Amino acid sequence: MRLTAPNPTEMPTMQDDFELHLETLAIRAGQERSQFGEHAEALYLTSSFVADNAAQAAARFTGVEPGYIYSRFTNPTVTQFQERLAALEGAEAAVATASGMSAILALCMGHLKAGDHILASAGMFGATIQLFNNWLGKFGVSASYVDATNPAAWAAAVKPETRLFYLETPSNPLTEVADIAAIAAVAHAHQALMVVDNCFCSPALQQPLKHGADLVIHSATKYIDGQGRVLGGAVVGSKALIEPVYQFLRTAGPTLSAFNAWVLTKGLETLGIRMKAHCENALALAQWLETQPAVEKVYYPGLPSHPQHELAKRQQSGGGGVVSFELKGGKDAAWKLIDAVQLLSRTANLGDVKTTITHPYTTTHGRISPEAKAAAGIREGLVRISVGLEHIEDIQRDLARGL
Repeated sequence: MRLTAPNPTEMPTMQDDFELHLETLAIRAGQERSQFGEHAEALYLTSSFVADNAAQAAARFTGVEPGYIYSRFTNPTVTQFQERLAALEGAEAAVATASGMSAILALCMGHLKAGDHILASAGMFGATIQLFNNWLGKFGVSASYVDATNPAAWAAAVKPETRLFYLETPSNPLTEVADIAAIAAVAHAHQALMVVDNCFCSPALQQPLKHGADLVIHSATKYIDGQGRVLGGAVVGSKALIEPVYQFLRTAGPTLSAFNAWVLTKGLETLGIRMKAHCENALALAQWLETQPAVEKVYYPGLPSHPQHELAKRQQSGGGGVVSFELKGGKDAAWKLIDAVQLLSRTANLGDVKTTITHPYTTTHGRISPEAKAAAGIREGLVRISVGLEHIEDIQRDLARGL
């Protein structure tokens, strides 16, 4: 039975003398079979683990001896998910959490203190802005926001107390693409950590650590699961940078359940092929939307009309599965479209095999101020679609009802 690797600083050892491709790692990395020799990954639904004697229990609690203790912070099923995701990102380690937002919280609690400053991209997920402004702000951590696509703006906004650069690329919901390497260079010149939220791309399309990022955030709820079943999150990076995040999780307990970890591990197995299909459908939909008279503007990195199209081609292996567009007629036109669909799902979740549609101004970004929305370029006529794996003609026909 596997009783090594109880914390996220352990990585699997591949015996082969060649480097495995991402598609293979997504299926094989992180698994160690029990004495039963199971072919599929085992699911360990247990709250705690039994020691052989008092001395062994003491040694495990102090970290002198590796071994599983309690599923709040050590569980074999969670470990295999962490190892597999870390392998896909080309990282040393990962720590899994209960959701994407708890991953961001764990990151901040592990690496920030009162008086520190976060410099973040302006066009971000609304809940992340709420976390930075309303909750971390209560404990003396400040945040300010800059144009994600302008490295000079990042350099100009750095403060002496800036400890962390936080970047979404592509951004939610406008799919802005930021130059990770250029912004990482600015962060490192000021001794700050560079963190990239890789939710929209997943490691199948983008590996931020290879471009200079220090840590990667995932909402595994999205493309890593891929079927809208469970919640999960993760922080990925070096052993040294993951350790304080792990220690926060061990104490505070924003823990990924073993069952959810098992579902997410199985989701990783099909991540590569799903992302290719999402990209194909999303590009076809974006091209179609550009021809529609009711559509004012389409935001999708795979389109030549996208402002960062060339950067996206260099930094990503595909445009992703999210398409946003502005309708002529503002909120009334957006709500009319959303109400008219019969196939698409009216939900703010994304990364699902089912296509979803939402109105960011009143849902994902509904809690932030009108001024902040305007600064982020989020207007009332904006609609965001997470393009699923249905036939593209069916998606187009459903949208045509409201266009």
